[in-house]
Amino acid sequence: MDPIGVYIHIPFCKSKCPYCDFFSGKGSEAEFDRYIKETVGIINYWSQLCEKPVSSVYFGGGTPSVIGSNRLCELLNAVKSGFNVNSDAEITCEINPESGKSIDFEKMRSCGFNRVSIGLQSAVPRELETLGRIHTAQEAKLTTQRAVSAGIDNVSLDLMIAVPFQTVESLKLSIDFCAQCEVKHISSYLLKIERGTKFYSIKEKLKLPDEDMQADLYLAAVDYLGRYGYDQYEISNFAKKGYEGKHNLNYWRCGEYLGIGPSAHSFYEGKRFYYGRNTQDYYNRKIIDDGTGGDSSEYIMLALRLKEGLRFSEYERRYASPVPSDFLRKAEQFSKQDLMELDESRACLTTKGFLVSNIIISELI
Repeated sequence: MDPIGVYIHIPFCKSKCPYCDFFSGKGSEAEFDRYIKETVGIINYWSQLCEKPVSSVYFGGGTPSVIGSNRLCELLNAVKSGFNVNSDAEITCEINPESGKSIDFEKMRSCGFNRVSIGLQSAVPRELETLGRIHTAQEAKLTTQRAVSAGIDNVSLDLMIAVPFQTVESLKLSIDFCAQCEVKHISSYLLKIERGTKFYSIKEKLKLPDEDMQADLYLAAVDYLGRYGYDQYEISNFAKKGYEGKHNLNYWRCGEYLGIGPSAHSFYEGKRFYYGRNTQDYYNRKIIDDGTGGDSSEYIMLALRLKEGLRFSEYERRYASPVPSDFLRKAEQFSKQDLMELDESRACLTTKGFLVSNIIISELI
């Protein structure tokens, strides 16, 4: 029985970042308490339906750390008491450096959290200010040190690429900072201006890098992170050997997962479904059907996000058929353009190919 991942969404933030498109907002202590009570009930509901082992639990948001250690542990205890959580499961909590100052990491560690993902975004003050972040780089470093001191040494830092005013030199300063923090993992993703965000309404005024500069920044990040020993294993993720994020790897390998919380998506028993972006509907347990999932095209699309790419033996094992010849023919053409690598066992995108991955993947499938 293949294991699944469990995602818990915490839809609260102290303040909304101007680029953020995730479902979140401010909340009172009373709202926090109600959310925990309702979510524990929903966790219990799903745990009674699911007998599969759990290999990862991920608390995202929003800002999970804003609700405090006690509530986070209450939710994790509900997951552990209801689901069959593996003894070596990866259990992650996203932490904002500002609210992280009041997090009891010793309590978190004893409860079972063994990984934290800290939202740094940049170590450059001007870039942090433009992104609307309410913390300093030093606060992020302190949060990292407190987590490690408590025994949670698997720490990831988030880093944004192509933010306003960013240069290759300033990006390298942020990477230097991450390396000095001695974290095991870095998520480094390109800023996207999403409809409905504050940045979208002022996008013409933002000093954003053009496409060529975005490409230069991305390629510089991949190279510079690699020099520090952070190997790229997915388009936007880099890790020291053995510290790749298990929870997200499960997504990209088309594994099953249950998402709990408003806006959280699930893929379970061949079906995709989600809770809408509405807390009351979530409390009423209203689930939206999103059709079937896990077909061969989706599997290929997700696999090509990974540095290891599409392994033909895994595809054949899963779908009891060889990789389509049309895919191989097109992949060979892309390999001639240095956008893909192709041999008898796998096909994968090159670093250059990752820059135009959406275009390549749409052609391939």
